[in-house]
Amino acid sequence: MTEKWKDRLTDQLCQSFLALKDSAEVYSFLEDIATIGEIRALSQRLEVARLLSEGHTYPQIAQQTGASTATISRVKKFLEYGADGYKLVLERIKEDAADVPS
Repeated sequence: MTEKWKDRLTDQLCQSFLALKDSAEVYSFLEDIATIGEIRALSQRLEVARLLSEGHTYPQIAQQTGASTATISRVKKFLEYGADGYKLVLERIKEDAADVPS
């Protein structure tokens, strides 16, 4: 698969995320670069990916997240056949949560 969407501008966007040092900085950047609707849509997709990876059903996920079955199906496709970005992030989030003392 050719990755036509990767270019100088998307490289710059990736570098901007890597330059952020904490959650507060990420929130500030997201608020400036995206609409609240776009941020919520990305957040919803990540939660759908988490729930799918835990074995939840489409109806359970739709009820918990408000995501359409089309969104759930799209996320599932990327979980199975994508670039493993969801898997990487979900694994890191889980590791970070395990490192935090209760």
